[in-house]
Amino acid sequence: MEFNKRAKSFIKLFIKIAVTAVCLWYVSKKIDWNKSLQTIKESDMGWLFLAMTFFILSKVVSSLRLNNYFRNINLTLSEKINLKLYWLGMFYNLFLPGGIGGDAYKVILLNRSYQYPAKQLTAAVLLDRISGVVGLAMLAAAYQYLIFKTFYSLLLLAAIVPGLLLYYFFVKKVFPSFIKSFQSTLWLGIAVQALQVFCAYCIMQSLHIYQNQNAYILIFLLSSVIAILPFTIGGLGARELVFIWGSTQLMLSKDESVSISISFYLITLFVSFAGVYWVYKNPLQQVNKSERVNVY
Repeated sequence: MEFNKRAKSFIKLFIKIAVTAVCLWYVSKKIDWNKSLQTIKESDMGWLFLAMTFFILSKVVSSLRLNNYFRNINLTLSEKINLKLYWLGMFYNLFLPGGIGGDAYKVILLNRSYQYPAKQLTAAVLLDRISGVVGLAMLAAAYQYLIFKTFYSLLLLAAIVPGLLLYYFFVKKVFPSFIKSFQSTLWLGIAVQALQVFCAYCIMQSLHIYQNQNAYILIFLLSSVIAILPFTIGGLGARELVFIWGSTQLMLSKDESVSISISFYLITLFVSFAGVYWVYKNPLQQVNKSERVNVY
């Protein structure tokens, strides 16, 4: 049984590495890597630091959203402990991309520490991911209209309202335990994506990319949806592939597009690495009696 688990984990890791390599190989055929890397080397560090600040804030808000879902199932963690656990998950997502990702590890850790039902924990983490995609879709629809201003763009923008109604009834039907925090988590989800959009704007400023910024943001939002899918290592390769496709469709610079994507990945890598501290110092072992989880 243990051998089978390790074999599956190895196969998943091999597939992720292979898909990432193929994506990067394809991207390398479409751009001048030297030009893209030179653009990154000449970046303004002040704007890059501001971009990283917005990215960190987006993760803090995302942690607050996840804790809202935890409270819906009567699992109470302090925001501080939950943030440490969240950062640990970020580290596992990027640096240990095997069979167990960061989200799964959080579920396992909470289940082992408190014997809390894994099914409810998984539902909370899954809905947290879904709410992130909803926020991305709303902002993408807004930017699509901002750029094209066509009748179809207006229809897509107008579809946000019925789309939110469908999302509400979906949560009510499939995840009834979480419906009470629907409004708060929706706004937090939008805030998360808005902060990452600010991060992308700062990255463009740092790279001295001043033209077509809204178009690049639209591609960035679409690439963020694809990067969520667990087919590559931390979205590397998949995000760049979307930037290449988007820049082709919108007649933008492919080299600039990939420079934005790589810069965002490097920020994600740098910030997520801080989670290594909690690998050796389990955040849940630091919980004192007043911060213990309450299960009803």
